[in-house]
Amino acid sequence: MKLPGQDAIARQAGEKLETRRVKLPRRVVDKPLRQVGKRLLMALSVLILTTFIVWIDRAGYHDNANDTLDLLDAAYYATVTLSTTGYGDIVPYSDSARLTNILLVTPLRVLFLIILVGTTLEVLTERTREEWRLNRWKANLRDHTVVVGFGTKGRSAIQTLCATGLKKEQVVVVDPSVKVIEAANAEGFVGVVGDATRSDVLLGAELQKARQIVIATQRDDTAVLVALTARQLNRGAKIVAAVREEENAPLLRQSGADAVITSASAAGRLLGLSVLSPSAGTVMEDLIQQGSGLDLVERPVKKSEVGRGVRETEDLTVSVLRGHRLLAYDDAEASPLRLTDRLITIVRAGGGAAEGAAE
Repeated sequence: MKLPGQDAIARQAGEKLETRRVKLPRRVVDKPLRQVGKRLLMALSVLILTTFIVWIDRAGYHDNANDTLDLLDAAYYATVTLSTTGYGDIVPYSDSARLTNILLVTPLRVLFLIILVGTTLEVLTERTREEWRLNRWKANLRDHTVVVGFGTKGRSAIQTLCATGLKKEQVVVVDPSVKVIEAANAEGFVGVVGDATRSDVLLGAELQKARQIVIATQRDDTAVLVALTARQLNRGAKIVAAVREEENAPLLRQSGADAVITSASAAGRLLGLSVLSPSAGTVMEDLIQQGSGLDLVERPVKKSEVGRGVRETEDLTVSVLRGHRLLAYDDAEASPLRLTDRLITIVRAGGGAAEGAAE
């Protein structure tokens, strides 16, 4: 039996859910009035050019009203010709005038019509252009990050990842709400509209080629189903998920998540720490906020640090990751350091150690 997989935000908004739709960030375009003004200016330029061409070769035209062709007659002929009205009161009769109509006036007439129906043509070509952009995006996407849920947790996770050097082009947001995906597009992220518990939706986000997956849904049961589906599609990706209730964390780990963050408990612990020591709470909040003040990062051991003790490293090391074991800085087994170890260190924001965390 499949549990409800839609996010709460979509249900609250009363939106009609879609199965899957990839939405790329919109390119910056001119405002509608500016676009119309540009097209009118182009049409006027073509009309003036045609009038000028007819006026230069006015001797080769015949006007049924009188024998002479003045500037007004040239503008009148250009107008009725470009608009394909063609009353026939002014006609080219010399060879040069007819040749000019074939080689110059006719192409200008076609250009004038293209400008007039530019809106329709733009709609038709926009579909082809978007399809081409989508195919190129899929072909070039590798080792990206898929973020399921673009609420407060999802946005904060993306901000932290981008602060460590991840490019916006390497982030794909999945959410059942069209409005939420449009908000993600406005910030420069590719979005997929749909229920992330469905494999076809995650395949639309190219999850099978992703490097890491962040699950930040509103419901714990949704997070479990997303983790199960994601792990089936991608065995090697790193999956990090957030849950509201701590009792659901073991179930999420069994579903394939590599790391589980209990959002409610984490916030409660930070509140309790701030009560006991407001300064300590401020420091902890600074550590988990990447890009400002102090950053908590993971980096590999440098060759110059191999064989040294934990306290002899260049940065302030708090833990050593050795294989699948996390050793505290004061653990006797943590020293000496090995080349295959990874260090959890505290560095000043903007330092070079942050690069190691993004590897």
